[in-house]
Amino acid sequence: MASVEKLPMLAEGYERLMAEIKALREERPRVVDAIEEARAHGDLSENAEYHAAKERQGQIEATIGDLEDKISRAHIVDPATLSGDKIIFGATVTLLDDDDKPVKYQIVGPYEADAKAGRISYNSPLGKALIGKKVNEEIEVTVPSGDKFYLVEKIDFI
Repeated sequence: MASVEKLPMLAEGYERLMAEIKALREERPRVVDAIEEARAHGDLSENAEYHAAKERQGQIEATIGDLEDKISRAHIVDPATLSGDKIIFGATVTLLDDDDKPVKYQIVGPYEADAKAGRISYNSPLGKALIGKKVNEEIEVTVPSGDKFYLVEKIDFI
Protein backbone atom coordinates (compact mmCIF):
# COMPACT_ATOMS: atom_id res chain seq x y z
CA MET A 1 0.00 0.00 0.00
CA ALA A 2 1.39 3.42 -0.95
CA SER A 3 1.92 6.00 1.72
CA VAL A 4 0.12 9.30 1.44
CA GLU A 5 2.46 12.27 1.44
CA LYS A 6 1.34 14.96 3.86
CA LEU A 7 1.27 18.54 2.56
CA PRO A 8 2.51 21.03 5.12
CA MET A 9 0.63 24.32 5.00
CA LEU A 10 -0.26 27.23 7.20
CA ALA A 11 -3.82 27.59 8.54
CA GLU A 12 -4.29 30.56 6.23
CA GLY A 13 -3.48 28.42 3.17
CA TYR A 14 -5.84 25.69 4.37
CA GLU A 15 -8.66 28.22 4.77
CA ARG A 16 -7.97 29.56 1.27
CA LEU A 17 -8.34 26.05 -0.20
CA MET A 18 -11.57 25.49 1.74
CA ALA A 19 -12.99 28.80 0.47
CA GLU A 20 -12.10 27.86 -3.10
CA ILE A 21 -13.90 24.51 -2.78
CA LYS A 22 -16.95 26.24 -1.30
CA ALA A 23 -17.09 28.72 -4.19
CA LEU A 24 -16.80 25.93 -6.77
CA ARG A 25 -19.52 23.88 -5.08
CA GLU A 26 -21.78 26.94 -5.17
CA GLU A 27 -21.07 27.33 -8.89
CA ARG A 28 -22.08 23.72 -9.67
CA PRO A 29 -25.88 24.30 -9.79
CA ARG A 30 -25.46 27.33 -12.07
CA VAL A 31 -23.44 25.25 -14.54
CA VAL A 32 -26.02 22.46 -14.46
CA ASP A 33 -28.73 25.04 -15.19
CA ALA A 34 -26.67 26.40 -18.09
CA ILE A 35 -26.32 22.87 -19.52
CA GLU A 36 -30.06 22.28 -19.24
CA GLU A 37 -30.82 25.61 -20.89
CA ALA A 38 -28.37 24.90 -23.74
CA ARG A 39 -29.89 21.43 -24.23
CA ALA A 40 -33.27 23.05 -24.71
CA HIS A 41 -31.88 24.86 -27.75
CA GLY A 42 -31.81 21.63 -29.74
CA ASP A 43 -28.91 20.22 -31.81
CA LEU A 44 -26.06 19.66 -29.34
CA SER A 45 -23.40 19.02 -32.01
CA GLU A 46 -23.26 22.70 -32.96
CA ASN A 47 -24.33 24.22 -29.66
CA ALA A 48 -21.41 26.34 -28.37
CA GLU A 49 -23.17 27.22 -25.11
CA TYR A 50 -23.69 23.53 -24.34
CA HIS A 51 -20.06 22.63 -25.03
CA ALA A 52 -18.78 25.58 -23.00
CA ALA A 53 -20.99 24.68 -20.03
CA LYS A 54 -19.96 21.00 -20.19
CA GLU A 55 -16.30 22.03 -20.34
CA ARG A 56 -16.74 24.30 -17.33
CA GLN A 57 -18.49 21.48 -15.46
CA GLY A 58 -15.49 19.24 -16.13
CA GLN A 59 -13.09 21.93 -14.95
CA ILE A 60 -15.05 22.46 -11.75
CA GLU A 61 -15.18 18.75 -10.94
CA ALA A 62 -11.46 18.27 -11.66
CA THR A 63 -10.51 21.28 -9.54
CA ILE A 64 -12.73 20.17 -6.66
CA GLY A 65 -11.15 16.70 -6.78
CA ASP A 66 -7.65 18.20 -6.76
CA LEU A 67 -8.46 20.55 -3.87
CA GLU A 68 -10.12 17.78 -1.84
CA ASP A 69 -6.99 15.67 -2.30
CA LYS A 70 -4.78 18.50 -1.04
CA ILE A 71 -7.05 19.14 1.92
CA SER A 72 -7.16 15.46 2.85
CA ARG A 73 -3.35 15.40 2.97
CA ALA A 74 -2.97 18.76 4.71
CA HIS A 75 -0.72 18.99 7.73
CA ILE A 76 -1.42 22.39 9.28
CA VAL A 77 1.58 24.05 10.88
CA ASP A 78 1.36 27.00 13.26
CA PRO A 79 4.73 28.80 13.10
CA ALA A 80 4.14 30.34 16.55
CA THR A 81 4.43 26.84 18.08
CA LEU A 82 7.81 26.22 16.44
CA SER A 83 11.27 27.06 17.70
CA GLY A 84 14.89 26.23 17.10
CA ASP A 85 18.03 27.58 15.53
CA LYS A 86 17.52 26.04 12.06
CA ILE A 87 15.30 27.14 9.21
CA ILE A 88 12.26 24.85 8.88
CA PHE A 89 8.81 25.03 7.32
CA GLY A 90 6.91 28.04 8.67
CA ALA A 91 10.02 29.99 9.67
CA THR A 92 10.38 33.63 8.66
CA VAL A 93 13.95 34.38 7.68
CA THR A 94 15.79 37.63 7.14
CA LEU A 95 18.58 37.31 4.62
CA LEU A 96 21.25 39.74 3.48
CA ASP A 97 21.77 39.76 -0.28
CA ASP A 98 25.01 40.53 -2.18
CA ASP A 99 24.54 44.26 -1.48
CA ASP A 100 23.86 43.66 2.25
CA LYS A 101 20.22 44.64 1.72
CA PRO A 102 17.85 42.67 3.97
CA VAL A 103 15.15 40.52 2.36
CA LYS A 104 12.54 38.65 4.37
CA TYR A 105 10.79 35.40 3.43
CA GLN A 106 8.48 32.96 5.12
CA ILE A 107 8.87 29.29 4.18
CA VAL A 108 5.41 28.00 3.18
CA GLY A 109 3.77 25.22 1.16
CA PRO A 110 3.72 25.24 -2.63
CA TYR A 111 0.05 26.30 -2.77
CA GLU A 112 0.65 29.31 -0.51
CA ALA A 113 3.79 30.67 -2.18
CA ASP A 114 3.76 34.29 -3.32
CA ALA A 115 7.27 35.72 -3.70
CA LYS A 116 5.96 39.29 -3.98
CA ALA A 117 4.34 38.86 -0.56
CA GLY A 118 7.53 37.36 0.88
CA ARG A 119 6.28 33.77 0.92
CA ILE A 120 8.39 31.12 -0.79
CA SER A 121 7.74 27.42 -1.14
CA TYR A 122 9.91 24.98 0.77
CA ASN A 123 10.48 23.13 -2.50
CA SER A 124 11.55 26.21 -4.52
CA PRO A 125 15.29 26.54 -5.22
CA LEU A 126 15.70 29.19 -2.51
CA GLY A 127 13.43 27.31 -0.10
CA LYS A 128 15.43 24.10 -0.56
CA ALA A 129 18.69 26.00 -0.03
CA LEU A 130 17.37 27.60 3.19
CA ILE A 131 15.94 24.53 4.92
CA GLY A 132 18.28 23.39 7.69
CA LYS A 133 20.48 26.49 7.64
CA LYS A 134 21.35 28.54 10.75
CA VAL A 135 22.05 32.21 11.44
CA ASN A 136 25.31 33.43 9.83
CA GLU A 137 25.38 30.60 7.29
CA GLU A 138 25.80 31.50 3.64
CA ILE A 139 23.51 30.22 0.91
CA GLU A 140 24.15 29.97 -2.81
CA VAL A 141 21.15 29.58 -5.08
CA THR A 142 21.16 29.10 -8.84
CA VAL A 143 18.27 31.00 -10.44
CA PRO A 144 17.55 31.77 -14.11
CA SER A 145 19.38 35.10 -13.82
CA GLY A 146 22.49 33.41 -12.37
CA ASP A 147 23.88 32.54 -8.97
CA LYS A 148 22.65 34.46 -5.92
CA PHE A 149 24.35 34.55 -2.55
CA TYR A 150 22.65 35.25 0.78
CA LEU A 151 23.65 35.33 4.43
CA VAL A 152 21.10 34.19 7.03
CA GLU A 153 20.73 37.14 9.39
CA LYS A 154 17.72 36.12 11.49
CA ILE A 155 15.24 33.25 11.96
CA ASP A 156 11.81 33.95 13.47
CA PHE A 157 8.82 31.75 14.17
CA ILE A 158 5.86 34.14 13.98
